[in-house]
Amino acid sequence: MGIGLRAPEYRTRELPGLEERKKSLKEMVTTTRASTPVAAALLFHWNRVLVCQRKRSRSFPLMWGFPGGKLESGEDYWAALQRELKEELGIDAQSGREIFRHRHFYPGSVQVEIRFFRIDTYSGVVANLDFEQIRWAEPRDLEKLDFLEADRPLIKKLVSGELS
Repeated sequence: MGIGLRAPEYRTRELPGLEERKKSLKEMVTTTRASTPVAAALLFHWNRVLVCQRKRSRSFPLMWGFPGGKLESGEDYWAALQRELKEELGIDAQSGREIFRHRHFYPGSVQVEIRFFRIDTYSGVVANLDFEQIRWAEPRDLEKLDFLEADRPLIKKLVSGELS
């Protein structure tokens, strides 16, 4: 018999442990790539969290996310977040704490290591300086918005009440 002429039950063979090896390979690929460090802020007001819609002209147009951005050379996560909040919202973050971190791989693009900080105190008035729109949303309504993939694990924790 030639190749491919055997009965179907003999053509396919499941290799033991194949699924585990696939997962392991995917982990190796995603963890060995350089990560882009990103800091994001959660600002709460009357049990609502500030969410921001990206501009049409930017990458991931009109998707929702949290204020923040990439670290610049020499910055740590907190310094980057303070800079981004000043640039995007016109506020000065004075205190906050990291509440969640997550690594996400955007296929064909980059891997981000995003750290989310709950901002406890800030000065100034929140203003939209860099987005299509901003709004205060109740955590239970977050799943209705089209969020960036990297933010979705945090969204689930906010909606479930695991984080606040």
